[in-house]
Amino acid sequence: MTLASSTSSAGTVWPSWVLVVAAVLVSGLLLAGPALRRRYPVAWWLLLGFPVMVVQVVRTWRPLMAGCGLAVSRRPALTVVSGLVGNGAPPPQPRVPRHGLIRPTGGGFWLLVRLLPGQVPEDFVKAGPAMAEDWQVHGVRVTSWRPGVVRIAASVADPLAAPRLPKQRGPAQLLRVAVGVLETGAAWVIDLRRVPHWLIVGATRSGKSTLINALVAGLAPQPVALVGIDCKGGMELSLYEPRLSALATNREQAVRLLAALVDLTLDRMTVCRAARVRNIWGLSETERPVPVVVIVDEIAELFLVASRNEKDEAHAAGTALIRLAQLGAALGVFLVVAGQRVGSDLGPGVTALRAQLGGRVCHRVADPGTAEMALGDLNPDALKAAQAITPEQAGMAVLASGDGWERARSHLVTEADAEVIAAEYAHLAPVLPELLTAAK
Repeated sequence: MTLASSTSSAGTVWPSWVLVVAAVLVSGLLLAGPALRRRYPVAWWLLLGFPVMVVQVVRTWRPLMAGCGLAVSRRPALTVVSGLVGNGAPPPQPRVPRHGLIRPTGGGFWLLVRLLPGQVPEDFVKAGPAMAEDWQVHGVRVTSWRPGVVRIAASVADPLAAPRLPKQRGPAQLLRVAVGVLETGAAWVIDLRRVPHWLIVGATRSGKSTLINALVAGLAPQPVALVGIDCKGGMELSLYEPRLSALATNREQAVRLLAALVDLTLDRMTVCRAARVRNIWGLSETERPVPVVVIVDEIAELFLVASRNEKDEAHAAGTALIRLAQLGAALGVFLVVAGQRVGSDLGPGVTALRAQLGGRVCHRVADPGTAEMALGDLNPDALKAAQAITPEQAGMAVLASGDGWERARSHLVTEADAEVIAAEYAHLAPVLPELLTAAK
């Protein structure tokens, strides 16, 4: 056999082996698909689901854009007709918006699309349901990425149907807690170092307490001090009392405790000034004071008044909370304020406090004023999404900050779980004598 014939034979055999190996791999993935999807849903999506979805999006993109009215004719209609009559030429294909690379997420995909002249992001927002139907995905969300470009994000399944607590990998970051799942499938993380103060609102059985349980459960193992203010006699926050450094159960105690917290921040300010640093994070670990997370449940109980004496107490409490919100982020004091109802009718102190709480979480609420107070000043679209939450969607919430808004759902941490966690980590509760004395 000559060298040329041998080379030709090898060139013929090589593609055959490639096809056989590829066929075996594809068959194996298809056979193992159901088991892989159950045990490793993210791996299944990246190996099988996402490639199929890319083909689906590319194949349907042009007819989908045309059907949604997002395609633009290349030539005026009269010119097209005359060209057909005169030359028998087929009509030119309409221009469609160009999309970029389709990128996978843990449970979906996203892509950027450049708008054609005359188009606005709202045109693509209206086409979102049609995209979801055409691609057979759970939902599509369109947001403005930059001028002239929109971001289309699709979720294949509903990640909020049954959020699962992610596995902890390595030590938790200080003041950072994964409390649930975002609609994109990513973890919902509350990072107090990045967004130091939060407002959480929600009607009874909407999921507000579950979110607080998840937050406390994540903070309990960390070297932080937890302080509770629950003016409903401590019915909610007393679950965590073994892990709390102080707990106020009525307004009189709350006023004293808040005043002590203000004094604590002023003392820390003196330490930072003496060390010539701008915040406690500039201090060495041996000098740095313990971070304090203040959880205020049912904020309305602090501001409702029925007498002159109660009015003075409410004013003192509101002033102290506003000062903590203004000074606390740099000095290691963080606020998590929760309530069933938060409105301007509670007084100007509530509105001033709201302006200092950069993170907002709105569950289903009983009145539109509370949703407006929580989200209205940040994003009108977030407000509409929160008002659409139904009573059957317990735990569902809309969270918003200066970065934007998203739908999310907190992990289910029951009251029994909260009590067990508080008892397990009770030995980590820092002793702050000035706060204990004030709360008595």
